[in-house]
This record gives sequence, C-alpha cells and structure tokens, in this order.
Amino acid sequence: MRVGFILNNKIKIAVFASGSGSNFQSIVDSGHSAYEVVLLVCDRPQAKAIDRAKKAGIDSFVFQPKQYPNKQVFEREIVQHLKEKQVGFIALAGYMRLIGPTLLTEYEGKIINIHPSLLPAFPGKDAVGQALAKQVKVTGVTVHFIDEGMDTGPIIAQEPIYVHNKDTKETLQQKIHQIEHQLYPEVIQDLCLTIGKETIKK
Repeated sequence: MRVGFILNNKIKIAVFASGSGSNFQSIVDSGHSAYEVVLLVCDRPQAKAIDRAKKAGIDSFVFQPKQYPNKQVFEREIVQHLKEKQVGFIALAGYMRLIGPTLLTEYEGKIINIHPSLLPAFPGKDAVGQALAKQVKVTGVTVHFIDEGMDTGPIIAQEPIYVHNKDTKETLQQKIHQIEHQLYPEVIQDLCLTIGKETIKK
C-alpha cells in the first residue's frame, strides 16, 4: 500500500540528531510496525549518529548551519530533503537546535521531541545537571510536541525517575536513557498509527 508518506502501511519518518544517536538507534531497532525511519537529519558532521545511520542503511542529510545565511535557508533545504523522502513525521532525538517557522509550518503537529526531565521543570540544555543541582528527588522523561519555544510544546507522555543520593550525572543519565529508549519508540508508534488511520479515512 502506498499513499503519499505511507509505504507498506508504515509512516515514513525522519529523525533529527546532533550527537551520539542512541535514541536514533532505539527508534530504528524497536521493531515497531507503524513507522519506518527513512532519513537522518544532522547538523554536526562528526556526530556518531551519522555512522549509526550508515550501518542501518538509512540516508542522511548532514549540514553545517554556519554555512547558511540564516535558519530559514537551511530549514528550506531540510524540507526539500524531507519531501524527497516523502517524510510524514519527524522525531527530534538530541537535536540541539530550536525548530523554526519554516519546518513548523510544513510539519505542523507532526514534530515531537524527547527531553530528559519532567517538563516544565528543567527545560533547555543539561536538564540532568539542572536536576542534580536542585537536589530533586524525582526527575524523568518527557515526550512533547514541538512549538516555537524551548521545550514548551504540549506534553504527550511522561515517565518519572527517582534520584538517589548516590546518583551522579553519569548514573542518572544511564537511567534516563533506559527509559527514553523504551518510551520514545512506543510514543512514535502510537502517533504514527493514528496518522495512518486518519490518512486512510481521507
């Protein structure tokens, strides 16, 4: 079955990443049936996520923002690559840039992000470090829709994680990654199932 961004009953998705790509890998390896990762978008040419995409046989669009006059220009090029791949959904996975109006308009309601805290607590960079500095007893993971703000979009799912007195930044990050790698693919699966059903109805 092929309808626009649906191929063999799967929504074609792109994952945006800037770093190691562990969440990218979990999305690719999950085995969920409602989506297929067809593109990695990466803003750092040395990111390990690029190697992960190569090993998985997934195409990458790698760019350097400093080579463009502004965000609008490089986001237009991203949109072009997304359309070429017929991408119907975007998952941010450690992508360290705010999404601008160009992408938000083109993929309204179809861009999500995963953040290592229980939003609205500790938005932005180094959420794990922020949590430890505040000596909170509970932090967690949030999956949310993207809007024009910094981690301000509507929340889709959250899962708490207890912070123990002996936790270091490294041990807390490990616990958060374990949750992220399970939760994020499940949320993407559910959303893509919904998108697929709505598209077929149309």
